[in-house]
Amino acid sequence: MKTALITGISGQDGAYLANFLLKKKYKIIGLDRRSSRDDRWRLDFFNISQKIIFEYSDLTETTSLERIFKKYPINEVYNLGAQSFVGSSFDTPITTSNVNALGCLRMLEVIRNQKRKIKFYQASTSEMFGDVKVSRQNEKTPFNPQSPYAISKLFAYHITKNYRESYGIFTTNGILFNHESPLRGEEFVTRKITIGLAKILSGKSNIIILGNLYSKRDWGFAGDYVEAMWKMMQAKIPEDYVVATGQTFSVKDFINIASNYCGFKILWRGKGVNEVGISSKTKKIIIRVDKKNFRPAEVNYLKGDYSKIKKKLKWKPKMKFKQLVKIMMEEEIKKFVKFM
Repeated sequence: MKTALITGISGQDGAYLANFLLKKKYKIIGLDRRSSRDDRWRLDFFNISQKIIFEYSDLTETTSLERIFKKYPINEVYNLGAQSFVGSSFDTPITTSNVNALGCLRMLEVIRNQKRKIKFYQASTSEMFGDVKVSRQNEKTPFNPQSPYAISKLFAYHITKNYRESYGIFTTNGILFNHESPLRGEEFVTRKITIGLAKILSGKSNIIILGNLYSKRDWGFAGDYVEAMWKMMQAKIPEDYVVATGQTFSVKDFINIASNYCGFKILWRGKGVNEVGISSKTKKIIIRVDKKNFRPAEVNYLKGDYSKIKKKLKWKPKMKFKQLVKIMMEEEIKKFVKFM
Protein backbone atom coordinates (compact mmCIF):
# COMPACT_ATOMS: atom_id res chain seq x y z
CA MET A 1 0.00 0.00 0.00
CA LYS A 2 1.40 3.37 -1.04
CA THR A 3 1.11 6.35 1.28
CA ALA A 4 0.31 9.75 -0.23
CA LEU A 5 0.46 13.12 1.49
CA ILE A 6 -1.98 15.65 0.05
CA THR A 7 -1.69 19.31 0.98
CA GLY A 8 -4.83 21.34 0.42
CA ILE A 9 -6.92 18.20 0.88
CA SER A 10 -10.04 20.18 1.82
CA GLY A 11 -10.04 21.95 -1.55
CA GLN A 12 -11.66 20.87 -4.80
CA ASP A 13 -8.62 19.08 -6.22
CA GLY A 14 -7.70 17.59 -2.86
CA ALA A 15 -11.12 15.96 -2.51
CA TYR A 16 -11.19 14.59 -6.06
CA LEU A 17 -7.60 13.34 -5.76
CA ALA A 18 -8.18 11.70 -2.37
CA ASN A 19 -11.25 9.92 -3.74
CA PHE A 20 -9.27 8.78 -6.78
CA LEU A 21 -6.28 7.52 -4.76
CA LEU A 22 -8.45 5.68 -2.24
CA LYS A 23 -9.85 3.67 -5.14
CA LYS A 24 -6.22 2.86 -5.98
CA LYS A 25 -5.82 1.52 -2.40
CA TYR A 26 -3.57 4.35 -1.20
CA LYS A 27 -3.25 5.35 2.42
CA ILE A 28 -4.03 9.08 2.51
CA ILE A 29 -2.49 11.62 4.86
CA GLY A 30 -4.32 14.93 4.54
CA LEU A 31 -2.62 18.16 5.52
CA ASP A 32 -5.23 20.26 7.24
CA ARG A 33 -4.86 23.84 8.44
CA ARG A 34 -6.57 24.38 11.78
CA SER A 35 -8.59 27.22 10.25
CA SER A 36 -10.06 24.76 7.72
CA ARG A 37 -10.87 21.88 10.10
CA ASP A 38 -14.62 22.53 9.72
CA ASP A 39 -14.35 22.86 5.95
CA ARG A 40 -14.43 19.21 4.94
CA TRP A 41 -17.70 19.36 3.04
CA ARG A 42 -15.97 18.42 -0.21
CA LEU A 43 -14.60 15.23 1.34
CA ASP A 44 -18.03 14.54 2.80
CA PHE A 45 -19.42 14.89 -0.74
CA PHE A 46 -17.56 11.64 -1.51
CA ASN A 47 -18.16 10.25 2.00
CA ILE A 48 -14.42 9.71 2.52
CA SER A 49 -13.51 11.91 5.51
CA GLN A 50 -13.38 8.88 7.81
CA LYS A 51 -10.94 7.14 5.44
CA ILE A 52 -8.31 9.90 5.63
CA ILE A 53 -5.69 10.50 8.33
CA PHE A 54 -5.66 14.23 9.03
CA GLU A 55 -2.58 16.04 10.30
CA TYR A 56 -2.73 19.65 11.38
CA SER A 57 0.06 21.56 9.69
CA ASP A 58 0.76 24.44 7.36
CA LEU A 59 3.04 25.11 4.41
CA THR A 60 4.51 28.01 6.37
CA GLU A 61 5.70 25.72 9.20
CA THR A 62 8.79 23.64 8.37
CA THR A 63 9.00 21.88 11.74
CA SER A 64 5.43 20.55 11.51
CA LEU A 65 6.14 19.23 8.01
CA GLU A 66 9.25 17.45 9.27
CA ARG A 67 7.21 15.86 12.04
CA ILE A 68 4.75 14.37 9.54
CA PHE A 69 7.52 12.85 7.40
CA LYS A 70 9.04 11.24 10.51
CA LYS A 71 5.65 9.83 11.48
CA TYR A 72 4.61 8.24 8.16
CA PRO A 73 6.42 6.32 5.36
CA ILE A 74 5.29 8.75 2.67
CA ASN A 75 5.82 7.67 -0.96
CA GLU A 76 4.15 10.49 -2.88
CA VAL A 77 3.46 14.15 -2.08
CA TYR A 78 0.78 16.08 -3.96
CA ASN A 79 1.28 19.75 -3.17
CA LEU A 80 -2.14 21.24 -3.87
CA GLY A 81 -2.21 23.63 -0.92
CA ALA A 82 -2.15 27.30 -1.91
CA GLN A 83 -3.73 30.71 -1.68
CA SER A 84 -5.53 29.87 -4.90
CA PHE A 85 -7.71 32.88 -5.70
CA VAL A 86 -6.08 35.21 -8.20
CA GLY A 87 -8.11 38.26 -7.17
CA SER A 88 -7.12 37.95 -3.51
CA SER A 89 -3.43 37.78 -4.40
CA PHE A 90 -3.48 41.46 -5.37
CA ASP A 91 -4.65 42.28 -1.83
CA THR A 92 -2.38 39.77 -0.05
CA PRO A 93 0.76 39.37 -2.18
CA ILE A 94 3.09 38.61 0.75
CA THR A 95 0.85 35.90 2.21
CA THR A 96 0.28 34.48 -1.26
CA SER A 97 4.02 34.27 -1.90
CA ASN A 98 4.77 32.82 1.52
CA VAL A 99 2.29 29.97 1.01
CA ASN A 100 2.54 29.33 -2.73
CA ALA A 101 6.23 29.97 -3.41
CA LEU A 102 8.06 29.43 -0.12
CA GLY A 103 5.61 26.74 0.97
CA CYS A 104 6.64 24.66 -2.03
CA LEU A 105 10.32 25.28 -1.25
CA ARG A 106 9.87 24.26 2.39
CA MET A 107 8.26 21.00 1.31
CA LEU A 108 11.04 20.28 -1.19
CA GLU A 109 13.69 20.92 1.47
CA VAL A 110 12.01 18.50 3.85
CA ILE A 111 11.86 15.87 1.08
CA ARG A 112 15.51 16.48 0.15
CA ASN A 113 16.58 15.72 3.72
CA GLN A 114 14.72 12.40 3.87
CA LYS A 115 16.69 9.16 3.63
CA ARG A 116 14.11 7.52 1.35
CA LYS A 117 12.98 8.41 -2.16
CA ILE A 118 9.78 10.45 -2.26
CA LYS A 119 7.96 11.64 -5.35
CA PHE A 120 6.68 15.23 -5.46
CA TYR A 121 3.88 16.76 -7.54
CA GLN A 122 3.56 20.55 -7.74
CA ALA A 123 0.22 22.09 -8.71
CA SER A 124 1.27 24.66 -11.28
CA THR A 125 -1.19 26.78 -13.24
CA SER A 126 -1.98 28.17 -16.67
CA GLU A 127 -2.10 31.61 -15.03
CA MET A 128 1.72 31.54 -15.30
CA PHE A 129 1.35 32.07 -19.05
CA GLY A 130 -0.46 35.32 -18.37
CA ASP A 131 -0.62 37.76 -21.26
CA VAL A 132 0.26 35.27 -23.99
CA LYS A 133 1.09 36.03 -27.62
CA VAL A 134 0.34 32.56 -29.04
CA SER A 135 -3.03 30.92 -29.69
CA ARG A 136 -2.26 27.71 -27.75
CA GLN A 137 0.04 27.26 -24.79
CA ASN A 138 2.23 24.20 -24.20
CA GLU A 139 5.29 23.27 -22.14
CA LYS A 140 7.56 25.42 -24.33
CA THR A 141 5.44 28.58 -24.28
CA PRO A 142 7.19 31.50 -22.48
CA PHE A 143 5.62 32.57 -19.20
CA ASN A 144 4.34 36.11 -18.70
CA PRO A 145 2.50 36.15 -15.32
CA GLN A 146 0.07 39.00 -14.60
CA SER A 147 -0.73 38.57 -10.89
CA PRO A 148 1.03 37.94 -7.56
CA TYR A 149 -0.66 34.53 -7.58
CA ALA A 150 0.81 33.60 -10.96
CA ILE A 151 4.25 34.95 -10.01
CA SER A 152 4.28 32.94 -6.77
CA LYS A 153 3.30 29.84 -8.69
CA LEU A 154 6.03 30.48 -11.25
CA PHE A 155 8.63 30.49 -8.46
CA ALA A 156 7.25 27.16 -7.24
CA TYR A 157 7.35 25.79 -10.80
CA HIS A 158 11.02 26.71 -11.28
CA ILE A 159 12.17 25.57 -7.83
CA THR A 160 10.41 22.22 -8.38
CA LYS A 161 12.25 21.83 -11.67
CA ASN A 162 15.52 22.96 -10.02
CA TYR A 163 15.32 20.33 -7.27
CA ARG A 164 14.74 17.66 -9.93
CA GLU A 165 17.78 18.73 -11.90
CA SER A 166 20.04 19.59 -8.94
CA TYR A 167 19.27 16.79 -6.47
CA GLY A 168 17.77 14.03 -8.61
CA ILE A 169 14.44 14.11 -6.77
CA PHE A 170 11.41 12.84 -8.66
CA THR A 171 9.51 16.13 -9.05
CA THR A 172 6.88 17.00 -11.61
CA ASN A 173 4.87 20.14 -12.45
CA GLY A 174 1.30 19.81 -13.62
CA ILE A 175 0.51 23.02 -15.52
CA LEU A 176 -3.24 22.75 -15.15
CA PHE A 177 -5.62 25.00 -17.01
CA ASN A 178 -8.89 26.00 -15.34
CA HIS A 179 -10.74 22.98 -14.01
CA GLU A 180 -14.16 23.12 -12.44
CA SER A 181 -16.72 20.96 -10.69
CA PRO A 182 -19.62 21.28 -8.25
CA LEU A 183 -16.91 21.45 -5.56
CA ARG A 184 -15.25 24.59 -6.92
CA GLY A 185 -14.89 27.44 -4.43
CA GLU A 186 -17.70 29.97 -4.36
CA GLU A 187 -15.26 32.84 -5.01
CA PHE A 188 -14.57 31.57 -8.54
CA VAL A 189 -16.61 32.94 -11.42
CA THR A 190 -18.09 29.59 -12.48
CA ARG A 191 -19.62 29.01 -9.04
CA LYS A 192 -20.72 32.64 -8.83
CA ILE A 193 -22.70 32.01 -12.00
CA THR A 194 -24.22 28.64 -11.06
CA ILE A 195 -25.08 29.71 -7.50
CA GLY A 196 -26.46 33.03 -8.75
CA LEU A 197 -28.69 31.43 -11.39
CA ALA A 198 -29.99 28.82 -8.95
CA LYS A 199 -30.83 31.52 -6.41
CA ILE A 200 -32.64 33.57 -9.06
CA LEU A 201 -34.53 30.46 -10.17
CA SER A 202 -35.62 29.79 -6.56
CA GLY A 203 -36.52 33.42 -5.84
CA LYS A 204 -33.73 33.84 -3.27
CA SER A 205 -31.94 36.49 -5.35
CA ASN A 206 -32.58 38.66 -8.35
CA ILE A 207 -29.19 39.60 -9.82
CA ILE A 208 -25.60 38.43 -10.38
CA ILE A 209 -22.74 40.96 -10.38
CA LEU A 210 -19.74 39.91 -12.48
CA GLY A 211 -16.55 41.32 -14.03
CA ASN A 212 -15.02 40.62 -17.44
CA LEU A 213 -17.60 38.72 -19.49
CA TYR A 214 -15.20 38.25 -22.39
CA SER A 215 -12.36 36.57 -20.50
CA LYS A 216 -11.77 33.23 -22.25
CA ARG A 217 -10.55 30.10 -20.49
CA ASP A 218 -9.80 26.47 -21.24
CA TRP A 219 -12.22 24.86 -18.78
CA GLY A 220 -11.98 21.17 -17.88
CA PHE A 221 -13.36 18.82 -15.21
CA ALA A 222 -11.42 18.47 -11.96
CA GLY A 223 -12.23 14.75 -11.79
CA ASP A 224 -10.39 14.21 -15.08
CA TYR A 225 -7.42 16.34 -14.06
CA VAL A 226 -6.56 14.48 -10.85
CA GLU A 227 -6.06 11.35 -12.94
CA ALA A 228 -3.48 13.31 -14.94
CA MET A 229 -1.70 14.21 -11.68
CA TRP A 230 -1.48 10.55 -10.71
CA LYS A 231 -0.24 9.51 -14.14
CA MET A 232 2.58 12.07 -13.93
CA MET A 233 3.68 10.52 -10.64
CA GLN A 234 3.72 6.98 -12.10
CA ALA A 235 5.91 7.91 -15.08
CA LYS A 236 9.40 6.39 -15.26
CA ILE A 237 11.00 9.79 -15.88
CA PRO A 238 9.68 12.94 -14.14
CA GLU A 239 8.70 15.75 -16.49
CA ASP A 240 6.40 18.76 -16.60
CA TYR A 241 3.05 18.57 -18.40
CA VAL A 242 0.27 20.87 -19.58
CA VAL A 243 -3.18 19.55 -18.67
CA ALA A 244 -6.02 21.10 -20.66
CA THR A 245 -8.90 20.42 -23.06
CA GLY A 246 -7.67 22.35 -26.11
CA GLN A 247 -10.89 24.36 -26.22
CA THR A 248 -11.71 27.82 -24.94
CA PHE A 249 -14.96 29.48 -23.89
CA SER A 250 -15.79 32.93 -22.51
CA VAL A 251 -17.51 33.75 -19.24
CA LYS A 252 -20.49 34.78 -21.34
CA ASP A 253 -20.51 31.34 -23.02
CA PHE A 254 -20.63 29.72 -19.59
CA ILE A 255 -23.57 31.93 -18.58
CA ASN A 256 -25.50 31.20 -21.78
CA ILE A 257 -25.15 27.42 -21.42
CA ALA A 258 -25.91 27.45 -17.69
CA SER A 259 -29.07 29.54 -18.17
CA ASN A 260 -30.35 27.04 -20.75
CA TYR A 261 -30.27 24.34 -18.08
CA CYS A 262 -32.35 26.68 -15.91
CA GLY A 263 -35.06 26.82 -18.55
CA PHE A 264 -34.46 30.27 -20.01
CA LYS A 265 -32.08 32.23 -22.21
CA ILE A 266 -30.07 35.36 -21.51
CA LEU A 267 -30.71 38.36 -23.77
CA TRP A 268 -27.69 40.68 -23.85
CA ARG A 269 -28.00 44.45 -24.12
CA GLY A 270 -25.45 47.29 -23.98
CA LYS A 271 -21.66 47.32 -24.19
CA GLY A 272 -18.66 47.34 -21.84
CA VAL A 273 -19.44 47.93 -18.17
CA ASN A 274 -22.98 48.90 -19.17
CA GLU A 275 -23.73 45.47 -20.66
CA VAL A 276 -26.55 43.61 -18.94
CA GLY A 277 -28.08 40.15 -19.17
CA ILE A 278 -31.88 39.93 -19.31
CA SER A 279 -33.88 36.78 -18.54
CA SER A 280 -36.01 35.76 -21.53
CA LYS A 281 -38.46 34.31 -19.01
CA THR A 282 -39.05 37.29 -16.72
CA LYS A 283 -37.71 40.10 -18.97
CA LYS A 284 -35.78 41.40 -15.95
CA ILE A 285 -32.08 42.28 -15.73
CA ILE A 286 -30.38 39.47 -13.84
CA ILE A 287 -26.71 40.09 -14.75
CA ARG A 288 -24.72 43.28 -14.40
CA VAL A 289 -21.04 44.16 -14.78
CA ASP A 290 -19.06 45.99 -12.11
CA LYS A 291 -15.56 47.41 -12.60
CA LYS A 292 -14.68 46.31 -9.06
CA ASN A 293 -14.71 42.70 -10.28
CA PHE A 294 -12.02 43.32 -12.91
CA ARG A 295 -8.43 42.40 -12.07
CA PRO A 296 -5.78 45.15 -12.00
CA ALA A 297 -4.03 43.20 -14.78
CA GLU A 298 -6.39 41.07 -16.86
CA VAL A 299 -5.60 37.77 -18.55
CA ASN A 300 -8.10 37.65 -21.39
CA TYR A 301 -7.26 34.40 -23.17
CA LEU A 302 -5.86 30.97 -22.30
CA LYS A 303 -6.02 27.78 -24.36
CA GLY A 304 -3.93 24.70 -23.65
CA ASP A 305 -2.13 22.22 -25.87
CA TYR A 306 -2.11 18.88 -24.02
CA SER A 307 -0.48 16.86 -26.84
CA LYS A 308 2.58 15.94 -24.72
CA ILE A 309 0.65 14.25 -21.91
CA LYS A 310 -1.65 12.62 -24.44
CA LYS A 311 1.32 11.10 -26.28
CA LYS A 312 3.56 10.18 -23.32
CA LEU A 313 1.09 9.27 -20.58
CA LYS A 314 -2.00 8.40 -22.64
CA TRP A 315 -4.17 10.96 -20.86
CA LYS A 316 -6.93 13.03 -22.40
CA PRO A 317 -9.95 14.87 -20.97
CA LYS A 318 -13.20 12.93 -20.89
CA MET A 319 -15.89 15.43 -19.91
CA LYS A 320 -17.01 18.01 -22.47
CA PHE A 321 -17.64 21.65 -21.57
CA LYS A 322 -21.44 21.52 -21.85
CA GLN A 323 -21.59 18.42 -19.66
CA LEU A 324 -19.37 20.15 -17.08
CA VAL A 325 -21.68 23.17 -16.94
CA LYS A 326 -24.67 20.84 -16.68
CA ILE A 327 -23.42 18.87 -13.66
CA MET A 328 -22.45 22.10 -11.89
CA MET A 329 -25.82 23.68 -12.58
CA GLU A 330 -27.76 20.56 -11.57
CA GLU A 331 -25.95 20.31 -8.25
CA GLU A 332 -26.76 23.95 -7.48
CA ILE A 333 -30.41 23.53 -8.41
CA LYS A 334 -30.67 20.61 -5.95
CA LYS A 335 -29.59 22.94 -3.16
CA PHE A 336 -31.70 25.98 -3.96
CA VAL A 337 -34.76 24.80 -5.88
CA LYS A 338 -36.86 22.41 -3.81
CA PHE A 339 -39.25 21.40 -6.56
CA MET A 340 -36.51 20.33 -8.99
